[in-house]
Amino acid sequence: MLRPAGLWRLCRRPRAARVPVENLGRREVTSGVSPRGSTSPRTLNIFDRDLKRKQKNWAARQPEPTKFDYLKEEVGSRIADRVYDIPRNFPLALDLGCGRGYIAQYLNKKNSSETEIPTVSVLADEEFLPFKENTFDLVVSSLSLHWVNDLPRALEQIHYILKPDGVFIGAMFGGDTLYELRCSLQLAETEREGGFSPHISPFTAVNDLGHLLGRAGFNTLTVDTDEIQVNYPGMFELMEDLQGMGESNCAWNRKALLHRDTMLAAAAVYREMYRNEDGSVPATYQIYYMIGWKYHESQARPAERGSATVSFGELGKINNLMPPGKKSQ
Repeated sequence: MLRPAGLWRLCRRPRAARVPVENLGRREVTSGVSPRGSTSPRTLNIFDRDLKRKQKNWAARQPEPTKFDYLKEEVGSRIADRVYDIPRNFPLALDLGCGRGYIAQYLNKKNSSETEIPTVSVLADEEFLPFKENTFDLVVSSLSLHWVNDLPRALEQIHYILKPDGVFIGAMFGGDTLYELRCSLQLAETEREGGFSPHISPFTAVNDLGHLLGRAGFNTLTVDTDEIQVNYPGMFELMEDLQGMGESNCAWNRKALLHRDTMLAAAAVYREMYRNEDGSVPATYQIYYMIGWKYHESQARPAERGSATVSFGELGKINNLMPPGKKSQ
C-alpha cells in the first residue's frame, strides 16, 4: 500500500522547457526535454505529440468531460488492485500520465490510513522524465504509454527513476483494440474510394512488450491481457466518445478527412457485421497489463544453469522417490 508520504502525478508537458511543481513553494524542476524537433536516431516518429496534447486539452475543456472517463476509471481501478496485491509499503510513487487522477482516486479509497495520500502535480513529457535516478518506490501508468514515440526509451527512463526493488505497474491499449471500427472503416473506404488509409493508431504487440521491458532492465516480469467490451448505439457515438476521451488518432500518416458517403457506409458495415441483439454495437478495448521490478540483491533469482538434480524425464517417477505417506493420490 501507499504510505501518506506522497504521490507525484505526471501530466503532459507545457510549451516551456521548465516545468512548475505545484504545492512546493513554486519551486521549479528542470525537465530533460530535448529541443523541439530533436529525436533519438533510433526513434520512429509515428505520432504527432503536439496534436495529441491539443486533443487532450480540447477534451478537458468540454462542459462534461467526466462522462467520457468510464474506460480510464475502470482501468485505473484495476491498476490500483494490482498495487494493493503487493504486500508492502510504497513511500513515494509516480503516476505517469495521470489525467484526472484515475489511479490515485482508487488508491485513496483503498488506503488503510484515514488521511488522503498527498499529491504533487508535475507537467512534463512521458518521453523525457525530469527526475533523478533511484527516486521512486513505485511507478504506475494507465493508458498513456501507447502514444509515446520512443517506448523503449520511456521504459528505460522509468527503470532509471525507480529505486532498487522498486516496481513498475502499467496498462496500455493492445493491438486488437477497436478492431471492429478498424475493419468497418477499411471495408467501407475500399469499396467507396478504391483503397484505405490507417484510421486507428498502431499499437504494440504483446510479444514485443515483454521483450521491451526486459531490455529496459526490468526483471520478474508479468504481462497479461484483458478485454473490455463497451456497447454503443452506433459507430458515430463510439467516435464521439473517443474524441471526448482525447483518444483520437494522431499518427502522422492519418487521413485528415473521410467522405460523408464513406462514413455512412462504414456505420452500416459496422452494424451489419457486429450488432448485438438489442441493436447496439460493441467496441473492444484490449488492455495489456505489465509489472516489472528493478533489480535488488534481496530478490529471488533463478538457479544457475545445470544445477538441477532431477531431470524432467524423471518427473513421472516422482511417486517412487517420495516416502510412502507423502505419495500423491
